[in-house]
Order: sequence, then structure tokens, then C-alpha cells
Amino acid sequence: MNRYSRRRFFQTMGASACLMAIPAICGASEAPNAVAFTGAGHAFSFDQLVARARAAAEQDYVPPYRPAPDVVRRINYEEHGKLRFRTDAAPFGRMGEGGAYPVTFFHLGEFFPKAVKMHLVQEGVAREIAYDPALFEMPEDSPAHQLPRDSGFAGFRLQEWHGASDWRTQDWVAFLGASYFRAIGASGQYGLSARGVVVNAAVPGQDEEFPDFTEFYIEQGDDPRAPVKVYALLDGPSITGAYAFSLTRGLDRSDGVHMEVEAELFLRRDVARLGLMPLTSMFWYGEYGRERLNDWRPEVHDSDGLAMWTGTGERIWRPLNNPSFTTVSAFADENPKGFGLLQRDRNFDHYRDGVMYDRRPSLWVEPLAPLGKGHVELLEIPTNDEIHDNIGAFWVPQGPAKAGDHHRLHYRLHWQDGEPYPAENIAQTIATRIGRGGEPGKPRPDNEVKFVVEFDRPAVMQQIPWGVFPDVVVSTSAGELIRSFAEPVPGGNVWRATFDLALPPETIAELRMYMALEGRPLTETWLYQYDRRNLWP
Repeated sequence: MNRYSRRRFFQTMGASACLMAIPAICGASEAPNAVAFTGAGHAFSFDQLVARARAAAEQDYVPPYRPAPDVVRRINYEEHGKLRFRTDAAPFGRMGEGGAYPVTFFHLGEFFPKAVKMHLVQEGVAREIAYDPALFEMPEDSPAHQLPRDSGFAGFRLQEWHGASDWRTQDWVAFLGASYFRAIGASGQYGLSARGVVVNAAVPGQDEEFPDFTEFYIEQGDDPRAPVKVYALLDGPSITGAYAFSLTRGLDRSDGVHMEVEAELFLRRDVARLGLMPLTSMFWYGEYGRERLNDWRPEVHDSDGLAMWTGTGERIWRPLNNPSFTTVSAFADENPKGFGLLQRDRNFDHYRDGVMYDRRPSLWVEPLAPLGKGHVELLEIPTNDEIHDNIGAFWVPQGPAKAGDHHRLHYRLHWQDGEPYPAENIAQTIATRIGRGGEPGKPRPDNEVKFVVEFDRPAVMQQIPWGVFPDVVVSTSAGELIRSFAEPVPGGNVWRATFDLALPPETIAELRMYMALEGRPLTETWLYQYDRRNLWP
């Protein structure tokens, strides 16, 4: 999975306006007030893009253009942060230009060295935007001055509606690096990412492939409530594809961002692990795990769990782990209703960090066409810092992925604070806590660990009659369950399920638990993979 600095990336994404009063940062070259095009336009349609992807899959892979690699390598994080697109030249930056959301572009750099072609589409005609160093605020001593004139761009982002006073400094969606893209949620923060596709992630003996979006086509109207259309051509050693994104922002920023996605993928060669509709996030530690002893903050994560809504209607919550070694978990299903990586904990005091982990978006995948049989796969990679994306979640179709295969996808991505379709009749997990097993005041047993899982949803938990205690229905794949009980948390509607597990060292247990009242589930199903080594050495 991609391993560039996340905190640095967020800082780069956060400010698009140049500090015009500082000549040392803003280069002396005359700035254009509009982008230029490379030549005459050509007819464009999504069907045409699909045909190109299908034809490319039958040909040998040709890597994307990397202009002047030695120069680009010198545009490190610090240098890249100084290269800011001039918003005065942003397409659709003014009323009457035919679009509601200004488009700004990312410059090439050490972490984003491949040229990506950018096009604007109007009335079915696509025109490629020409790279010009004068489009960027650029220090006089920047290595970027040495790049050739055909260098191209690394990616793009959409600014807020050009009628908003803060549009020059606020963007809401960005496509940058391989097939990565992200959007802000209802709280106005970037966090986790989505990807076009995953190829051979965490396959023993094989390097992961990172197919690239090599061309973008951007089309929009002047109504800020209407979706922006973005089309992308995907290419990689093992796969090609065409994507159509319909991006909806709207004037009510509290609704987050919604993306309807159609994609057609074509395999050039066999793939050991093909991940569709993939999400990528970061989890260092939460309210559990020994990693919390390595940092001053109570918790550090962009997402705290994988939520699933199965084809049979079961709601599942799997808290994330920072494991001792790379772990892949598969959750078999048929035609799931959705899955996502969520940030449920919205309490700033649980993070105490100015980068606002409490405001990071949740991301939910809603299939709009049946997926058939397969499994949701959760990839967890060890990390010792917050700068690495170490979590992945994606759909893997049943059966091998063979050269010549064709996959057609239609799904929606919801970038919000919570799930778009929360269950009203069951309570949600709000915390997972892990500690030493046994009872206070008595000798602590060896190899015994205690789990305390808290659930909340007032409309559900208030149904529990006074003096009645729900059943804790729990099972384990290894070890022995010692005791279990449910109890209310004083001062609210929260109930906690507590149980102890006796587990030998060097053992992993798959746990499954929910609370029930008179045989009826009160809560979603809590799943957890516990590695005995993750709590104490």
C-alpha cells in the first residue's frame, strides 16, 4: 500500500492559495489568467473511453510518461509544498465560465512523478490542458523550472463553489497518485482514501501493483447542486479500465460528498488478488492495544472499524487492529448491501490533536448492481507511526482473476460522518476495551484477557426493562471463555458486554459477540481478531 507521509499530504492539500505578498515564494514569471490547450479538441464519450481500455488490455503495457526523473526526484515534500496552482487561472473560477466548481491542479513531485493528462469536456468535445510552469507559484530556485514544457500534471482537485468567499482555499475532492482519490466529509476534513482498484496487495512473493489513472476528463455545468462528471482512464501492468464518476457536493456542506461510480475493468494477465471498490485508511491505535503506550495522545486513527451490511441483513462491526504482522481477513458474503471504513469516535478529547482526527470522514460503499458471491477483505499492516496508510478494505469476487476477464461495476461512495443507512432497530458498538483478565482484588490469572465492548442507541437500549439484563452471546475460535455478563453504564443509555478469554501465548482467536434480549439481537455483531502478543510482550 502507498506509504507517503499522510500528515504532510494533509498539509499540502489544505491550502491552495499562494501568499502573494512574499516574492521569494511567488515566482517573478507573468501569471496567465486562464489555462491554455494543447490543440484542437476531439469528440469524447464514456463508451469511447471503455473501448480504449478494452483495446489496451490486448496490448503490452506501456508505463506512463515520467518527465526528467532526476529533476522530479529533487521536488521533495518541502519543494512540492511551494508549488501552488494560481487560482486566478483555475477553469470555472468565474461566473459565466460554464462550471460551478473551479478546478486546480497538482504539480509533479518526488511522490507523484508520473504525468497525467487533464482534459475539459464541453458539449461532447474534450480539450487537453497544456502544462505551463507559469500556472504555479514557483520559487526562483525551484527544481521545477528545469522540467520540460510537456511535463503535464500530477492530479487535480475541485474547489468549493466559485460563489463562496473561501473557494480559493477550500477544496472538496482530490485525485492524486496512482488511482487514489479522496473527499472531505460533513465536518470538512480529509482523511481516508478510495482507489480505483487493488492488484496483488499483501500477496506473498509478489509486489503490489499500483495501476494509474493516466487521463482525466472533467465536465460540469454552472449549477452547484448538480454533479460534476469526471472520467478516468486506468492502466497498469495487469489491468486496464475506464471510470465514470458523478461527484455531488451541493451548497449544504453538512451533507458531505457523494460519488456515483461506473467502471469497466479488463485484465491483461492473471491476478492473485483483485480488490474492487477499495478503501485505504490509517489505524495506529485506539482505546486498546499496546501501541497506545508509545505516544502522548489517547488515540490516533483515521478509521476505527470496518462496518458491513451483509446480503442477509446482518450488521457487523469489526474494530481495526495494528497487528504484529500483515493480516488478511475475509468475510464471505453474497450481494452485500454495503461496507465501509468508519470513524465512529467523534470526541476530540479522545485524540487531543490539532489535525482533527475526530472530524475525519467515514466512507461507505453502496453497490448499485449485484456483486454476486465473494468476500469483503480487510488488510491490516503493522505500523509504528501515523504517517502510513496501513488499512485496506475491498470486495474480492469469488473465483480466480484471469487474463481476459471483464468486470463491470456500479456503486456509490458516501463520504460522511456516519453510515448513510444506519440500522434503527439495533445498537452500535461505540468502544472496544481490552485489559488483564480476572477480578479486581483477586490474583490475576495467567494468559487471561478481558474484553469490554460498549453499545449505544437510545431508542434500542431504552427497551430493556428495569432489572433485566440482556444475554451476551459470545463465541471464540480458540481458547476458553471464562465468564460473560452485561451491565448498564451509569449516566446514560450505554450498555457494556464483558467477558474473559483464556488464551495461550502465540495464539490468535477470532471472536464473535452480540447482545440479545429474549432471543432477539439488540446490537450489531461485534467481530474481533485478537493476537495474544498485541497486549503484552
